[in-house]
Amino acid sequence: MIKDPPLLTIRRGFPRPRAKDVAAFAGVPTGHAVDAMGGRGGLDHGIKPLAPPTAVMVGVAITCRAGPSDNLALFAAIDAAKPGDILVAATDSFTATAVTGDLLLGMAHNRGIRGFVTDGLVRDLVGILAVGMPCYCRGLTPNSPDRSGPGTVGLPVVVGGVAIESGDIVIADGDGVVVVPRGRVAEVLKALEDVRAAETALEAKVKAGLEVPDFIRAILASGRVAEIG
Repeated sequence: MIKDPPLLTIRRGFPRPRAKDVAAFAGVPTGHAVDAMGGRGGLDHGIKPLAPPTAVMVGVAITCRAGPSDNLALFAAIDAAKPGDILVAATDSFTATAVTGDLLLGMAHNRGIRGFVTDGLVRDLVGILAVGMPCYCRGLTPNSPDRSGPGTVGLPVVVGGVAIESGDIVIADGDGVVVVPRGRVAEVLKALEDVRAAETALEAKVKAGLEVPDFIRAILASGRVAEIG
């Protein structure tokens, strides 16, 4: 006989990055973070900010798997969250119902949660905007979810094609959402120094009138380009 799964499976004691490492990503554009990770790390482009962001959102991921048409795990994740966390909800990209609305996100905001990311839909646009917490999702629907489970909190999930663990660092801005794995934080912060330097140098050249960068001219002048017309 197959036993029914528990309504909720919760892991509260997941490893967290150091506060100073999280703070080091403040203001880092998602594009810079991706470049520091070799060109990847961004969630699927369909996951967009519900309203134009005014600043870069940075915080520690607390994950939950709500499953299609259910949000019991979201309530449990709010209970397990710490101030400054970003709630990341996996719904299997379900689009027949919303995974949350303004009241649940208002509770999350009261808890000190910094933002919300999901591969599903949300509802109550006016109310969510009034809450004032950044919300990244696939879109809107008035349809409401159930609260019956099963679900998980604090365990690994996949959202927007990216594997995410609680304790990873989430960065989001107008370009989308990027996840920096906790185990790569030191490596990425070091790589960001080179990314910033390269971006600053190239930006100065563009403003000075640069049309084609030297590395492209070198490729065009090499024997590896075929001119056919």
